Amino acid sequence: MKTEDKLLAKIVTNPKIMAGKPILKGTRITVELVLRLLAQGLSCEEILKDYPHLTKEDIRAVLLYAAKVAGEEEIYPITVT
Repeated sequence: MKTEDKLLAKIVTNPKIMAGKPILKGTRITVELVLRLLAQGLSCEEILKDYPHLTKEDIRAVLLYAAKVAGEEEIYPITVT
């Protein structure tokens, strides 16, 4: 299994957990939460200290997932008439 596939396998969705938002497998920690923490300026080490059951690989998985979602986004230009 490729490294990317292994990382992406860490992200799952389940409509019964966190309203179906993407989460890290085996947790109730959403992709959104980890991204927000990083955006607020927390380092990986700080996040791992606050959430000791997470790993650096989990954070990499979140970032890869976000990159994949952003890469698949379709942009439709708005034209003013």
